[in-house]
Amino acid sequence: MSTRDARGKRVLITGASGTFGRAIADRLRAEGAIVVGLDMRADPERSILACDITDDTRVADAVGQAIAQLGGLDILINNAGVGGPAPAELPPSDEVRLQLEVNLLGAWRVTAACIAALVESRGRIVMLASRMAVMQLPLAAAYGASKRALVAYADALRLELRPHVGVTCVYPSSVRSPIHGSTAAAGLSLEGMSKYEPLEGVVDAVLLAALSRRPRRDVTTTPRGAVEFFLARHLPALTDRIVAKTLAERTRSGAFDGAPLAAGVMARQRGTR
Repeated sequence: MSTRDARGKRVLITGASGTFGRAIADRLRAEGAIVVGLDMRADPERSILACDITDDTRVADAVGQAIAQLGGLDILINNAGVGGPAPAELPPSDEVRLQLEVNLLGAWRVTAACIAALVESRGRIVMLASRMAVMQLPLAAAYGASKRALVAYADALRLELRPHVGVTCVYPSSVRSPIHGSTAAAGLSLEGMSKYEPLEGVVDAVLLAALSRRPRRDVTTTPRGAVEFFLARHLPALTDRIVAKTLAERTRSGAFDGAPLAAGVMARQRGTR
């Protein structure tokens, strides 16, 4: 699919200091776009404004400042996200609430603050979802739930804004980044559950979503990701069996030994409960 020229496009990206955000911003700037970022800490050298996207007032102020600085807005990239351990069998913790607050409601807040400017420019919204929005992995229920809900929000938004603003979801799989750190520290690493993919593929997919001449509904990041996306959407029982088999193998191998949050899974997998 052909893409539009990035030169002069006014872009706002959340999570602009992170692994994805930095790479996406650098690539857009290299192609001539004007980019302002939002992140927890300001970085004037990289045109990043300080903004806690869990705070209604700060979002409104920072987005207003960003749009004024850009002179309008053509593309919003909702990239900010957090992950962490969250077994589905346990009550919602602060970790769960944070992931829902950032990954879902944070994107919702920022988007709402940008709507008027995007309608005026007939712009584009890109949501960084996740393969886990369609293919859930165990022991990380909050992340998958937040990303699946983000996709549902994007679907509603697409219907409300068409034909004035295009809304596209991008579905990366696992990329090596600090977002996996807290899960690994809790002994719930998903190593072996996911195949890592290159960061460059994610950046390519985001630029395709942002600059395609006709808005695309969904964009995957690798050929393998496209197959997984298809299977998860059309053969969910099959993907459940594949993931369950992999979980059982990892549990038997001792991958979760010593991880309190995985105690229930280990007990059931080993037949002691």
